[in-house]
Amino acid sequence: MSQPLKVALTGAGGQLGQTLQQYLSAERYQIIPITHAELDISDETALRKHLTDIKPDAIINAAAYTAVDAAETDDLVARAANATGPKNLARWAAENDTWLLQISTDFVFSGRNHRPYTPDDQTDPLSIYGRTKLEGELHVRYLAPKHSLVLRTSWVYSQFGRNFLKTMLKLMAERDVLKVVTDQIGTPSSTWGLARCIESALQIRPVGTLHWSDAGVASWYDFAVAIQDEAVKAGLLDKRIPIAAIPASDYPTPAKRPPYSVLDKSQTLAVLDVSPRHWRHELVDVIAAMA
Repeated sequence: MSQPLKVALTGAGGQLGQTLQQYLSAERYQIIPITHAELDISDETALRKHLTDIKPDAIINAAAYTAVDAAETDDLVARAANATGPKNLARWAAENDTWLLQISTDFVFSGRNHRPYTPDDQTDPLSIYGRTKLEGELHVRYLAPKHSLVLRTSWVYSQFGRNFLKTMLKLMAERDVLKVVTDQIGTPSSTWGLARCIESALQIRPVGTLHWSDAGVASWYDFAVAIQDEAVKAGLLDKRIPIAAIPASDYPTPAKRPPYSVLDKSQTLAVLDVSPRHWRHELVDVIAAMA
């Protein structure tokens, strides 16, 4: 029997990191979790020592500063996590012949295309978060072009951490009515679907840039309505409340969001042995895990 693939997992305490530790089989993968408390990936000296001691076969960088609105005023911290960290990882990966998977975001796009974005489409982020994630992508592609995959995803959620699903469940339990934006369009991505994609990538270790989300399209309003429907069915909520659809202009936020950020996954499906399930089916499974 072959040795398990040794995988260094940064951002191990986040929602994707927790999912990957549960999803990836211990028989096939030796996951070495790295949390921010253990290691700040923007500290290159500490990072190089840690990785050299570990000697991983692959690195999954799930570490990120994801507080989109806070990043508008916390730009130095966001840049350290989202740009400097990936730069340090990419440099080490290239020098040590190690494959790096960099998780990125639909927020690198402006959302003005109104058609699904391909990996080769022009980037044009609207927010500090999007800009710092794009900087991270560029560092990875420049420093480790033969040793890295940038995997963009969108609207990530799970039963772990903080995300739209958990925020909606909290507000639906506390309020009598809820207003949710209806003119921002994208696709929810369960961390479990993303984990399936990542496992396929670990087997093949392609390079370049690919896109992943669950199948289908939704607005934040659509997503919220589905969350309430499925949560009531599963017994997570004991009542329904009215959900009003509002334009983004009625809910101003410090950071601008792309109005349309559906990701074209056709290149991913051609390269990897994986196919997405509809986002509603993924949502049912995540809510069942919470019930």
